[in-house]
Amino acid sequence: METSRINDPRTPPCAPAVGCDVVTVPARQGLEAVDILRRGPGDAVGPVLHDDGGDTLGFLVPPGTAAAWDVPGSTCTETDGRGAILAPEPPVEGSDWLLPPGEADLATDPAVLREALGEAARMIKAADSCR
Repeated sequence: METSRINDPRTPPCAPAVGCDVVTVPARQGLEAVDILRRGPGDAVGPVLHDDGGDTLGFLVPPGTAAAWDVPGSTCTETDGRGAILAPEPPVEGSDWLLPPGEADLATDPAVLREALGEAARMIKAADSCR
């Protein structure tokens, strides 16, 4: 399995046997980012989790992403293959798939996600300033 859009050797692929790191963001920003990524070319967005309360979204990204993740307002959890495995059942209790692995088989490229989250934050800020 390869990362979506960019196959960069510095960004290792996310395979079911290895697991993925998870970037967690507020639901509003995450939903905007999903829309941005789905409008982009190719398979820009991989599997995405949402919590049952609807407060956060979790983007599955290649393992090792957490070591360099620095996007304000988000966190990246390193799983070392112990947590987020691409399977039909959500890997985290109390969550469900927004985009399940069957529909989005590739991990989201961290660089592409970083750009989409930034654009989403700017869109939200602009929309909130119009109120």
